[in-house]
Order: sequence, then C-alpha cells, then structure tokens
Amino acid sequence: MSLERVDHRFEFPAEKIGDIFRYGPTTRPRGGVVKRLFDILFTATAMVVLSPLLIGLALMIRWTDNGPILFSHPRVGHNGKLFQCLKFRTMVENADTVFEQHLANNAEARQEWQTYGKLRNDPRITPLGYYLRKYSLDELPQLINILRGEMSVVGPRPVEISELQYYGRSKPHYLRCRPGLTGLWQVSGRSDLSYEKRVALDRAYVQNWSFLTDCVLILRTVKVVLRGDGSY
Repeated sequence: MSLERVDHRFEFPAEKIGDIFRYGPTTRPRGGVVKRLFDILFTATAMVVLSPLLIGLALMIRWTDNGPILFSHPRVGHNGKLFQCLKFRTMVENADTVFEQHLANNAEARQEWQTYGKLRNDPRITPLGYYLRKYSLDELPQLINILRGEMSVVGPRPVEISELQYYGRSKPHYLRCRPGLTGLWQVSGRSDLSYEKRVALDRAYVQNWSFLTDCVLILRTVKVVLRGDGSY
C-alpha cells in the first residue's frame, strides 16, 4: 500500500533562509557516530514492530476523511538544513484558511498561539486527528526522517524557520543537533509549557547530552505517550 504525501514548496524569503546559517560554524551533530548508530538500529526495529499499527492508522485516516494520509512541512534541521518533516495528517484539508479565520475572529486564540505555538481548541483538527495527537501517533512517520538522517530519536523539537526568532542566543544550540522525535520538552509538559521554557529545555538538552540521557528520555516518553500528558 502506498501512502500519499502532501508536498509543500519552500516559499521563504531568501534573507530568512540565509539567516539560519549565520548562527555558528558548521558542526557535526551532537552525539556523533554513537547517537547515529543508535538512531538507525532503534528506528529500523521500531518500524518492523509497529508496521501493523502504521498500516492500520493509514487506513483509518483514508477511511474517515478520504484525504491525503501524510502531511509534510519544512523544518529546520542540523546546521540549518531544511527538510520535510513527515506526520500523519490530523487536520482538515483547508486548514490554512480555517486557521486564519479563527485567529482573526478570536483574540484569546491569537494570544494562546503566540505564547505556546499551539491551540487547546484547534478548529483545524479532525476527530481522528485529535486522538492521533493526544497519543503522539501522528508523529510516527518521522521514523522515516530519522532513517534519512534528518532527525534523531531524541533531540530538540523540530521548528519552522519563523520559530527560530524565539531561540535568541540559544539558536546555535538548536542547530547543533538533529531535531528529535522525542526529547526533554516532550516529557516535561509539552504543550502545557511556554515557548520560553521549551527553548530553555532544548538548550539544556544540548549542553548536557549523554547517551544515558537519551535512553532515559525514551523510557519517559513511553509513559507520557500512554497517558497523553500535555498534548492538545
């Protein structure tokens, strides 16, 4: 069975893209070879074990919505390289229009979006998408991003170009890593935290990285996902 993919063009001003590469010298990803080998072994195993679930979710999305199964959106990766971050589609197909109209008519929602980068009551989310997000199942296609070398199992939350402005002096720390499927932010409250706290957690992770830390965060992620903590 083939999965559909929504392809989005990189329609960003050249000056913004150029800014990404000014935050520090080109570096090797934090964790080096050890982290990369673990990513490959862990992800290959997970994709085999989870294949029935992945296929089942793809069929459910198609059956309930009859739209594209996968959604992809550009994110900033290691050393500022852009990549298409994959997710199971959880939003209606005209999501951009719905979102703009909602923020234009709701000042409280605008403030919430500016503070957290998410909405607790997001009108774009489909009924199935709500549960996919609550238990982080929508992010499982990012296993493909990990195998490609664009992401890591553990790392900072992948961000859009526009979000880098919130990182300030912490930009070099973010750019030093491959973004992660899970990470310190994901097990520390997720959407219940402010963006400022998220940036602080990303910086702390990069500064204090160790292989043992990654293992602990993966174990903590299982608990958080099963409980659906801090997701909306």
